[in-house]
Amino acid sequence: MTVGKTWDLDMAAGPIYRQIAQHVHRALARGILAPSDQLPSVRELAQQLKVNQNTVVHAYSQLEREGIIETRRGLGTFIRADIPLHVSQRELLAVAAQRYVKEAKALSLSSKEAVKILQEVLDAGDVG
Repeated sequence: MTVGKTWDLDMAAGPIYRQIAQHVHRALARGILAPSDQLPSVRELAQQLKVNQNTVVHAYSQLEREGIIETRRGLGTFIRADIPLHVSQRELLAVAAQRYVKEAKALSLSSKEAVKILQEVLDAGDVG
């Protein structure tokens, strides 16, 4: 997997390890990554992202605990072959929905108003 411009880390958007893990989730849901794909080595990814290797280790450990990736001794780190992609898509949307609901509540919108706005955006096809 090439990292290059596909990785957007935002130092103000929370822990870097979590952003790395979320990126893997998004890449899976969008079909950029597929089951059995190899991820960059810890050292390679840390160098490309200009972060400490321990940060990448933390992200990979979280993904391994979630059952998303597996490390094959001497070969590298891979997306598990048996991962159900629809689960990753649902998880991705659930996280986005939680952020939307949190923002709607912070703005004191009713559930009906929040759903109406979301429906308007969906109908308009406005994806920003």
